[in-house]
Amino acid sequence: MASGVAGVSVKDVTAEATQPATRVLRDVDRMGGFAKGLMVIEAFGQGRNRLTIAEVARLSGLDRASARRCLLTLVERRYATTDDRYFELTPQILKLGHSYLAASLPKLIRPSLDHLADRLRESCSAAVLDGTEVVYIARASHHRIMGVGLHPGSRLPAYCTSLGRVLLAALPKPQAKQLVEASDRQALTERTLTSVKALMTEIDRVREQGYSFIDQELESNSRSVAVPVRNFAGDTVAAVTVGLHVSRATPERVENEILPAMLEMQAQLAEILP
Repeated sequence: MASGVAGVSVKDVTAEATQPATRVLRDVDRMGGFAKGLMVIEAFGQGRNRLTIAEVARLSGLDRASARRCLLTLVERRYATTDDRYFELTPQILKLGHSYLAASLPKLIRPSLDHLADRLRESCSAAVLDGTEVVYIARASHHRIMGVGLHPGSRLPAYCTSLGRVLLAALPKPQAKQLVEASDRQALTERTLTSVKALMTEIDRVREQGYSFIDQELESNSRSVAVPVRNFAGDTVAAVTVGLHVSRATPERVENEILPAMLEMQAQLAEILP
């Protein structure tokens, strides 16, 4: 199978999330200072990483004094830094969204996963890396015999799955190697790669080509393809796989139908995932 796919078109994302109705609060229930702080945080965005007090005041719609107090409070709480002129958010700000992202990621991926399964008429899954294992977070099944026991929360070894190799390839090489070495590398079939050297060579290949293709390493008569799921910052936050019986996973079909559809989904999700 070729190492890449050329000429894959990417459609614009057409589905928009339904926004809940805004609830109007009574003044006694409203915390004005908290709302102002959120407005200041929202002032920072793409292309607006470093801002002055005046710029934050203009972008947030607050007066200069309120913007200054909010910024200094963020600095005190280590959510921002300043050189006495410019202010910049720190990575600690990610803590505010971590819980939401962890809970919402399956919801954000699921519609695209359902569409991919319908398009290919195959079962598709999404997973994240947890140590030496992958944990399934979403699944769209077409009731094939293969993998019927998998569901959100299911775990599989990372070293011998297409999902795992894609997620390992997204890590720095030393970290990926450490996880491979810590894995219980059993030969689940006669095709399973088990040596650290062979696995790291394959993970390097996956990193270079951008996807993983597993041929009967996890289960006989089973093949799978996986691609990383990235957010708009380019960070890998999950992986998606299509699992198939060998009779439906010819190299030609993978190259010409399955992989292009998965890359299209990958591009769409990169536009909406935080």
